[in-house]
Amino acid sequence: MVNTEYAGSNPDNEMNRPAMVAGGFYPKDPAELARMVDGFLSHAKPPALPGEPLGILVPHAGYAYSGSVAAHGYKTIGKKVKTVILLGVAHRVPVQGAAVWSHGAFETPLGRIPVNEALSKKIMAASSLIRADTKPHENEHSIEVQLPFLQRTLGEFSIVPLLLNNDRDLEALREIGHAIAEGARGESVLLVLSSDLSHYPTSDLATLVDRTTLSSLGSFDPLFVRDTSEALLNREEKALDCAMCGEAAVIAGLSALKEMGANQAVVVGAQNSGETPGVGDPSHVVGYGAVAFVKAASPKPFGFSLTEEQKAFLLKSARLSIADGLNGVRYQPHSLSTWANCNFPAAVFVTLREDGQLRGCIGTTEAHNTLLENVRTYARAAAFEDPRFPRLAKNELEKIHIEISLLSRPVPVQSAAEIIPLKHGVVVQKGMKRGLFLPSVWEQLPDKEAFLSELCSQKAGLPRDAWKNPDVTLSVFTSDAFEEPPRRAE
Repeated sequence: MVNTEYAGSNPDNEMNRPAMVAGGFYPKDPAELARMVDGFLSHAKPPALPGEPLGILVPHAGYAYSGSVAAHGYKTIGKKVKTVILLGVAHRVPVQGAAVWSHGAFETPLGRIPVNEALSKKIMAASSLIRADTKPHENEHSIEVQLPFLQRTLGEFSIVPLLLNNDRDLEALREIGHAIAEGARGESVLLVLSSDLSHYPTSDLATLVDRTTLSSLGSFDPLFVRDTSEALLNREEKALDCAMCGEAAVIAGLSALKEMGANQAVVVGAQNSGETPGVGDPSHVVGYGAVAFVKAASPKPFGFSLTEEQKAFLLKSARLSIADGLNGVRYQPHSLSTWANCNFPAAVFVTLREDGQLRGCIGTTEAHNTLLENVRTYARAAAFEDPRFPRLAKNELEKIHIEISLLSRPVPVQSAAEIIPLKHGVVVQKGMKRGLFLPSVWEQLPDKEAFLSELCSQKAGLPRDAWKNPDVTLSVFTSDAFEEPPRRAE
């Protein structure tokens, strides 16, 4: 139950956490705070959702900077819930796993919010990675700034506050998410994930980075979200320190939400501090986003789902990259695309053909860089670095035909019996020796034994029958390939 009397620091009750950033991140006066939050909520106009939110992502900066974006997230909450599980980032104190304030109450100028002690214990019992620890919470704002919005939105409720920060182990974050989902089973709960987005680039760059990060959350895939952040940071953009400061909390929360039935992420608000009138510096910003995670009856499929316009753009980028190489232009990373899916991490192969014959094919099964950057990189590599062919000459540029293949994540199989001709590309590996055939190779080698034998000998430098040996690893993947249209005869 929310007590509308502000308790201040409450020195006589150490079980309660006092409001630490009132008067800084948000107003200390209860009436002023209520007016500010209500004002943000009244102006928020989020889009209609395909289902009730099971959780939301909201920013945690000072209200003058991120309050309007946060309001778009909170405005999507249409039903009362008994308990809000908050996952935030501990900015100042190292945390291994997740730290829970498991007792007492949290205070704001709008009153006192009780901790759901029974649910806290239930979640902690589900994983040894989640421990009772008040120290990381004492001077942390990432959870506190969410509470006044919840108080004005929900009225009476309890909380389970968790802080994360140091865990880069995806399996550990999945375990934490599983424990939260297990604890929430049968309970009336809402998950609130507290995280700001890009830190300190220009406003224009933040817009592109944040759009990509927010879009990646629709995968509900911890590895893909992590890979997206790393692909953006691998570009070494000026002053881009991080893509998401609460990454661990968001990944654990996504894992929990997926288990709870969420299947679609809807971006309902986005802005960066440089776009905040009167307070922002567009040369040095922090990004903010609001997302509702819903259980939709007919969820939109997540994936690259490239449009014809985007495919044409990528094919043109590949050709221009090769042309630059032929003209001696030193390779430079391309700016991020305004299309988020072209900035997603992607395993890519680029194939060149001349008069219908293979002229070069190089790529990667590792999605360490963005789709656009990998297309440009491996287009040049196929033209100039394929050891089976001489470097492409200038007079060949107009003759070559370019095909781009987007590869799914390779999955190990137990034997060749699981490999499906025409559908699967195959990776064979023994020790440091490794080779790959794209699914298109089945057109030249339709017999499975011949396909695998050529893969071993031609691409991996192994005996032709090595694929039959149990110490050789076989993995399969699928490929979404698209190519340039046929060139008209002059």
